[in-house]
Amino acid sequence: MELGDILSKELIIPDLRAKDRWEAIDELIDHLVANGKIAAENREAIVAAVKKREKSMSTGIGFGIGIPHTSTDLIYDVVGALGRSKAGVQFDALDNQPVNLVMLFLVPQGHFQKHLHTLANIAKLLHKADFRQALETAPDANAMIEIISSKTPR
Repeated sequence: MELGDILSKELIIPDLRAKDRWEAIDELIDHLVANGKIAAENREAIVAAVKKREKSMSTGIGFGIGIPHTSTDLIYDVVGALGRSKAGVQFDALDNQPVNLVMLFLVPQGHFQKHLHTLANIAKLLHKADFRQALETAPDANAMIEIISSKTPR
């Protein structure tokens, strides 16, 4: 799946409040619950699964990008949320730099190929400096989703 297939403007937090990766994960999952993408009763189990994955190896891939992700049997389709932090989030990234864009996504359990494909597509797109800069300087979620939509192949 492509980034534009997962996100809508409602699933973008243009001013992430989190200071570290754990708070960012909590904030993005809370946002998915608030938008009906995750059942409230599954919140804790999903947070635990994402944090367990994150503890095995940081998904801070450098260039100000974090892509926390996991697979779970508590969802039926790929879901995700994007958070932007102007101050930067401490993410234990590979380059030891703060993260400005955090793209959390979840894939249904057993969809290994879809998981890898989605992760690769998101990472490839976010590695483009002009795309990252456009998202980082966009005024709001509406502008951010326009930028994402313009880069999503149809």
